Amino acid sequence: MTAGAANDVVYLDHNATTPVAAEVLEAMLPYLRTAYGNPSSDHPIGRAARRAVDEAREQVAALIGAAADEIVFTSGGTESNNLAIFGTTTTAPAERRRIVTSSVEHPATASPCGRLEASGWVVTRVPVTRAGLLDAPAATAALSGDVALCTMLLAQNETGALMPVADLAPAARDAGAVVHADAAQAIGKIPVSVDDLGVDLVSVAGHKVYAPKGVGALYVRRGTPLAPVVVGAGQERGLRPGTENVAGIVGLGAACELARSRLALDPARLGALRDELFAALSAAVPGLVCHTPLDASLANTLFVSFPGVRGADLLARAPGVAASTGSACHAGEETPSATLLAMGVAPEVALSAVRLSLGRDTTGAAVALAADRLVTAYHQAREEHSVPETSKRE
Repeated sequence: MTAGAANDVVYLDHNATTPVAAEVLEAMLPYLRTAYGNPSSDHPIGRAARRAVDEAREQVAALIGAAADEIVFTSGGTESNNLAIFGTTTTAPAERRRIVTSSVEHPATASPCGRLEASGWVVTRVPVTRAGLLDAPAATAALSGDVALCTMLLAQNETGALMPVADLAPAARDAGAVVHADAAQAIGKIPVSVDDLGVDLVSVAGHKVYAPKGVGALYVRRGTPLAPVVVGAGQERGLRPGTENVAGIVGLGAACELARSRLALDPARLGALRDELFAALSAAVPGLVCHTPLDASLANTLFVSFPGVRGADLLARAPGVAASTGSACHAGEETPSATLLAMGVAPEVALSAVRLSLGRDTTGAAVALAADRLVTAYHQAREEHSVPETSKRE
């Protein structure tokens, strides 16, 4: 819980962003104060910055089982996805002009694919099941010799559903396609190994893993053809030119090292708390609909619909709970979640959805308090929208 204006606020929006971990901030501070050199400068302060960037590269690589020279630092998950998608399609042979993706991608993937589609590329969007899981047979059937890129989420950011990337990747690579996984939501929450997944590219976002906003990385398997999206000097092997954000990169490295040390404990603890939250809400809210496939999802994520109440209205009545109605990238939009619509959820049910995502600082007491506040807000909203029996007779 964090201090709010009047009461403690329970923060259940960790899929939108995470607080910077104390260990991460501590690692960053020297590179904001004294070790501020340009990593390309050949003097002691510059060389110190270069060593810090190199160490961070090793820390990020270690979390996903990669080699350090396969890590390219970026400004975040969105840039990493754009570099993966545009960088791959720019180098694709003329006979390959098709992309295979899913129908529930984050805008950072869906929008670049849409832009390519507008310029003549064919984009095959594989459907998901009603549980929000990728239709694996349909995905495999979509692969052929004209596919340049297969790109999809490893973990869906709204429902938390885990996608079968490792099952699809071998078939995609056999078809000659480059395989990209957007792991921004998955890193630090589940074990991620680039070799076990069998992928060529993986996107990482710092602010989803207790690092600061504005830093991320793209894993690029050795030998993968990739063209830069931004051009300039030769930083990051020329794939992401521009003076490096040293403090942010150091923070990402420290966050990845911290995540690696916590993977054995965090998922089980968060899964137990998530289940407690779901049980409390289900007991008090008749007809609560769960959109998260609880047996095949991120342990920290619960996406539910409160019947008869818009999610935005519910959260407005529960200021002591910081949560969202879906992806933070669509905040403020009063439209049904595209992810839920792709799952076959009715628009009115989709509009009543709330995403609750737990994090390292979430406690059992916080879960109980959040459940109580959400249930109270739900019943208040239902009472305000109900019509008295006398009014009905009149």
